[in-house]
Amino acid sequence: MTNQKKNKIWFITGTSRGFGRVWTEAALQRGDKVAATARSLESIADFKERYGDNVLTLQLDVTKPEQVKTALEQAYNHFGKLDIVFNNAGYSLIGTIEEANPDEIRLLYETNVIGPVTVIQAALPLLRKQGYGHILGTSSNLGHISFPVIGYYCSSKWAFESIHESLAAEVSQFNIKVTIIEPGAYATEFGSQESLKFSAGMEEYDDFKNQFIGGLRNLERGNPDATPNALFKVVDNENPPLRFFLGDQGLPSVREAYNNRLAEWEKWETVSNSAQGN
Repeated sequence: MTNQKKNKIWFITGTSRGFGRVWTEAALQRGDKVAATARSLESIADFKERYGDNVLTLQLDVTKPEQVKTALEQAYNHFGKLDIVFNNAGYSLIGTIEEANPDEIRLLYETNVIGPVTVIQAALPLLRKQGYGHILGTSSNLGHISFPVIGYYCSSKWAFESIHESLAAEVSQFNIKVTIIEPGAYATEFGSQESLKFSAGMEEYDDFKNQFIGGLRNLERGNPDATPNALFKVVDNENPPLRFFLGDQGLPSVREAYNNRLAEWEKWETVSNSAQGN
């Protein structure tokens, strides 16, 4: 594993809290430069106070295409290049499949799926122009498995994963790398009111949801401050992975899920093959 030169220029969305703030801070501390974006400039003003010219703070709502295009162009023109474009903005919708209404689902996808695509589409001409780049996106181990009560959030991560996998195949010809960052449960603000939206409840699901949410509260959570060094090993590598688990929870849970899927597909293999018609 060969490391590339450091002193990178990052463009990161969702830097006001959680992983976005942790990774922005860590990149600046190691001497990199960052275009840090958030919906509220006030929420990231401290970066400018502490890191001066090494950081460019920009207001950005990823659901607003013109704002996305402007922010990326400002960052590119300010620093002269963008080594890393990192989609990190997102939130979770709490509600069963029956409870959530179409407007809530649509808004979730606007932020978690369409927003990142808008960033990618605006960034690609700039990355092609400079002849290289690395697109990162924060997904989850829930991009491979699905839980009740947060099914729509999980589905947004499944879509996110598929889009980035297709993207990686399409842009490798331009010397552009793609990596999906897949954290497990961490003690970030992701469980805060700012990062969660709740569907109107139905009493038929109250007991089920309470039990499920209680189980989530008891999950062992990793320390987000332990993640930057692992992230840097990925972005500094000449051949970064398409998918990268953060923490020790992802691989065991996904391995179990895929073993169960394979077992079920194999159980029904004869019936499946009979439908081929040859």
